[in-house]
This record gives sequence, structure tokens and C-alpha cells, in this order.
Amino acid sequence: MALYAIGDVQGCDAELGGLLDVLKFSADRDRLWFVGDLVNRGPDSLKVLRRIRSLGDAATVTLGNHDLHLLAIAFGRADTRSDDTLDETLAAPDRGILFEWLAAQPLFHEDHSLNACMLHAGLAPQWDVTLARHCAREVESALRHDPEKLFGRLYGDQPDRWDGALQGEDRLRFIVNCFTRLRYVDADGRLALRAKGSPKKLQSKSLIPWFEAADARWHGPRIVFGHWSTLGYFNQANVVGLDTGCVWGGTLSALQLDDPEAEPVQVPCAVAGGY
Repeated sequence: MALYAIGDVQGCDAELGGLLDVLKFSADRDRLWFVGDLVNRGPDSLKVLRRIRSLGDAATVTLGNHDLHLLAIAFGRADTRSDDTLDETLAAPDRGILFEWLAAQPLFHEDHSLNACMLHAGLAPQWDVTLARHCAREVESALRHDPEKLFGRLYGDQPDRWDGALQGEDRLRFIVNCFTRLRYVDADGRLALRAKGSPKKLQSKSLIPWFEAADARWHGPRIVFGHWSTLGYFNQANVVGLDTGCVWGGTLSALQLDDPEAEPVQVPCAVAGGY
């Protein structure tokens, strides 16, 4: 048995199938973690959802921003954008089953036996792992019990700093922004959600990758995440980034988490220059 974590698929089903072939993945033996953003921008979001759902307990998914965007559209709380590639999924005869399955996925997953956890984007420096878990459960409960209300108030960049006294839509919005949008924070621990570039090319010296924030309280388990294609593959100080930009012409990456000596396994985007 092997446990593999896989980066942002974003509708790249051909590449996902190729990666699973290279891994010699078997659903009755191995397990997969998907860091989120299963859908959008790539050509085959519907095939990706069907494939991963069909794996049952062999696949664990955390929700990304594109997954939430799809659900927001499905629940009538967002419109499609010009660069979305979700029409086939939204028109699928099994959309109800797929959306119900997707909405049941968590924002935060833990494996205590490996001392590892998975999320799509990042963690607020003020959170320890216990608080992160509780925050994730709050949003997951809202998504399952009243998704229309959640998505109706979800969007925006404020508040940008954690406060345990946050309530209602402000609290849920902050939590979702951390788990699905975060890349950088500033020296005061505020979310800098509009900054997207590589740390090597960032012009602002006042911003810090979320996983380098001073005095962050979440340290302890190995953190596996995606979302940051300009960062690329990253594996340092018990933090693993797996978004290698397949949909943009990069690669789709997997890392075996139960082998401390494992190197990433990658397959290239099937289309030169990306979709």
C-alpha cells in the first residue's frame, strides 16, 4: 500500500490518468490525497469529478477555490466567468450526484499516523492545528446545511486578520480565504490575497509566504498544499507544495507521503503551452 498526494488537477483528466498509470495506482491497495482544485480551466472537469468520485474511500479530497466556485454556480450564487470551463459539468445528467459528493468534501484533512495534514492553500499564522481543524469544520457544516446562504456571503478580501471574536459571515469568509486563496501574509499576519507571483520574483519585501510567517502557531505536522503554481514543487521544513501548473503547461505532480525518501513523480501537460 502507498499513499500519494496529487497537486491541482484543474480538469486535466488525461494527465491524471497518465500519472496514475506511472504510479501503478490500484484502488484496492493504494490511497490518494488530492489537494483541491479538481476542476476548471482544463478541458475535462466532468471526467475528473467522475473519476475521483468513483475511487470511493481510496481518494481523499480537500476543497479548493475552483471547486467552491463550481458549487457557488450550481447553487445559483455565482455566475460563470469568461475563462471558466465548467459548462459540460453544469449540464451533466449526473451533476446532482457529483455536486452532492463535492460539497461533502472537507477543507482540512489530517492523518495522525503520518503526522500529516492536507489543505488547498494556507493557514493563518494565528492558528494552531486544533483551531484550524475547528475553523474548517465550521465552514463544512455551513456548506452542508445552508450552502445558498454561505455562498451568498462568501466573497471578498475582508477581514484580513484573524480575531477569535469574528462571527457570522466575516468569520466564515476569513476561514475560506485562508484554506482556499492564501499565498502571502504581511509582517502583521494579515492575509495578502491579491499577491500571486513567485517568491523569487515578488517586488514587495513586506510580504511573506504564509508558511514562512514568524511565530506561526500551526507548526508540528507535515503540511501538504497546492494552489500556488508560480511556487511550483516545494518540499522544505515539513511543508510540501504540489501545484506545478499542469493546466498552464507545467506538470501534474504526485508525492508518496509514506516514503520519507520519495521524490516527486510528474507528468507533463498534454498541450504545449497549456490549455
